[in-house]
Amino acid sequence: MPTLTAVVLAAGQGTRMRSRVPKMLHPLCGRPLVGWPIAAALGAGADRVVVVDSPANTLEDELPEGVTRVVQAVPDGTGGAVQAAAAEIDSAATVVVLPGDVPLVTAAAIEELVRAHVKHRAAVTMATMTLADPSGYGRIVRDEDGHVKGVVETKTAGDATPEQLAIREVNSSIFAFDGGALLDALQALTPDNAQGELYLPDVLPALRAAGLTVKAHELHDPQLALGVNDRVQLAAVRAIAQTRIHAAHGRAGVTIVDPAATLIDVGVAIGEDTTIEPSSFLRGTTRIGRGCSIGPLTTLIDATLHDEVTIPHSYVVGAEIESQATVGPFAYLRPGTVLRERSKAGTFVEIKNSDVGRGSKVPHLSYVGDADIGEDVNLGAATITANYDGSNKHRTTIGDRVHTSVDTTLIAPVTLGDDAYTAANSAITKNVPPGALGVARERQTNIEGYADRKRRTKP
Repeated sequence: MPTLTAVVLAAGQGTRMRSRVPKMLHPLCGRPLVGWPIAAALGAGADRVVVVDSPANTLEDELPEGVTRVVQAVPDGTGGAVQAAAAEIDSAATVVVLPGDVPLVTAAAIEELVRAHVKHRAAVTMATMTLADPSGYGRIVRDEDGHVKGVVETKTAGDATPEQLAIREVNSSIFAFDGGALLDALQALTPDNAQGELYLPDVLPALRAAGLTVKAHELHDPQLALGVNDRVQLAAVRAIAQTRIHAAHGRAGVTIVDPAATLIDVGVAIGEDTTIEPSSFLRGTTRIGRGCSIGPLTTLIDATLHDEVTIPHSYVVGAEIESQATVGPFAYLRPGTVLRERSKAGTFVEIKNSDVGRGSKVPHLSYVGDADIGEDVNLGAATITANYDGSNKHRTTIGDRVHTSVDTTLIAPVTLGDDAYTAANSAITKNVPPGALGVARERQTNIEGYADRKRRTKP
């Protein structure tokens, strides 16, 4: 097999998206739109991926490492876009050209196209599809023997005859070329059409006229080449992509109770025997171990969960939760949080940038920020770490087997030694030695007759 170069055309303006976000960067299941054909090309074994960007440089900081970016200086069509990449094309390579807005194309489909192309020793093999409604697509025109003559565009009235418009086999805009034949044919392109653009399919008649082989390879699934021109189409392909993601996890041993009410990004990993309850959203680089129970109504973003974690009705961002820990309901774990094995972050608990030791519990109604908590600790309800003095953040250190009573405020920086206790309603400003009870509150005073006195002073 020759080396494989993929050229991804991503310089279009995408005005129909009606968005300040460039079309190619609209998110789709955890990956920008243009990232999908790039990933498919890399998965198909492309030795090189070249992405054609616009002069606005919208993709400059958004491409994966190792992907080459070139600029189409003038928006002169798909042929002009491939011309912009010509310096990066090896004449000895097989070159696959992909639109940047076909997120459903797969590595397997690209591999199949390349195999057909190599088998027939073609100068170009175009991927086609047969659609019930071919409106808006270029039609594949064949000769009497069934050989491909070319593509007739249908963007403007009069581009195609009624007979050509009746053709249901259409151009997917995905091609496999012999690198040398492509480079030669690009030089002959002219903007002789209603749009005044350089159409890449116009190289087909030139190649055929030169006696070279032009083949068509029909995609078995027309969804593979569905494009995105507006947000309605984006939603349609998102639904298909999400279904694929769910199916892959299901076949790998994950139970998704209600797929229609579950969102899982493409980069999420989930272990066997984990159950995802309804209305749960798994985003970014989230990693989930075996035997976990997620949701209902749980959001995980860039989170890491080890085995047998239970987490209903909670929101977790950038936190790590070790095996057999429990979270929620109604907990919020923020970046930098680590819950060690068998620990607990309970109801209405917020934890940020803190390490909660093995077997330790923050059961309810507490805020823990910038703290290091030892093993087998129990923080009473409404335990608060006051970590910010108005200028700087400070850490709280809590030893092993510490018990704080309800309504304890730990004013950082402060340390509670091993086996220490705090009394209810204490504001701890000084270190509590190991084994000691920290009490920090005024003695109670009862004012006799206060209610009568208050009534007499009312106007």
